[in-house]
Amino acid sequence: MIYLRLFWEFFKTGLFSVGGGLATLPFIYDMSDKTGWFTHQQIADMIAVAESTPGPIGINMATYVGFTTGGVPGALIATLGIVTPAVTAILIIAKFLRRFRESRLVDSAFYGLRPASAALIAAAGVSVVKIALLDLGAYAASGALGDLFQWKAIALAAVVWVLTNVVKPTKKLHPLVYIAASAVAGIAFSFAGV
Repeated sequence: MIYLRLFWEFFKTGLFSVGGGLATLPFIYDMSDKTGWFTHQQIADMIAVAESTPGPIGINMATYVGFTTGGVPGALIATLGIVTPAVTAILIIAKFLRRFRESRLVDSAFYGLRPASAALIAAAGVSVVKIALLDLGAYAASGALGDLFQWKAIALAAVVWVLTNVVKPTKKLHPLVYIAASAVAGIAFSFAGV
């Protein structure tokens, strides 16, 4: 039964998350709330792992959730669930490509999908910022504005932003360098007890 539920949840995610991997995040948060398979904090970890590994973020997250929920078969089923709508759509479009390409109706539909996709990606970005840079639990407990912010994370984000946008020698470094350096910084913070 868990496998059928995994397939169905990720099939819906793949069907409606137009715009790429980050557009899947609102659906992943909803899935977390409905199923209890993972917490919002675990989603932040999934995003970090999915962004650091090869492949689309949505598929990586489906594989991760499937594996943690149902082992290797769960990973395969969740991955199959999220890619089935896209593969089906591609096969249908390929069959009728010329008719689709010249259709004003299809062109208008894609025009309408662009703002929806942008909104889903923006919502995902806001969710990631809330998890990565804010500590709503500490703020709710203390009421102190200083407890709202995760200062180490903000400092690290600021340093990475400066290195990727301001400092000329580091602007052209591969993103993997920043991912690895951030991981090392996180481990160093952990060992230092900071």
